[in-house]
Amino acid sequence: MSDPSSNQQPGSPAGDVSLADFQALIREMYFSKDEARGVDGTFMWLMEEVGELAAALREGSADDKNEEFADVLAWLTTIANISGVDLTEAVQRKYGSGCPGCRQFVCTCPDEGKP
Repeated sequence: MSDPSSNQQPGSPAGDVSLADFQALIREMYFSKDEARGVDGTFMWLMEEVGELAAALREGSADDKNEEFADVLAWLTTIANISGVDLTEAVQRKYGSGCPGCRQFVCTCPDEGKP
């Protein structure tokens, strides 16, 4: 039986991927192109992918949804990279102690005023 990780590129993550691993992978693959495009151009790509995700959620297959979620996450990560934002730190700071509103790990905030 062959090793399933043998098809991976050197330095690529195998199995579960942490947010930090994913951010590093996107940086390694695309940073020079992303930096040259800038935040504004990259944001436009993110918005296009969000539109594709919306379409997949309405009428796409499970594979379509998986692909579009991955694309949105990749473009969001790209913007974080070119903006100098460590996503792991940002998520931990905002959500690591629970909901930013009520500070509970199961949110008890009222739904009024939320979309």
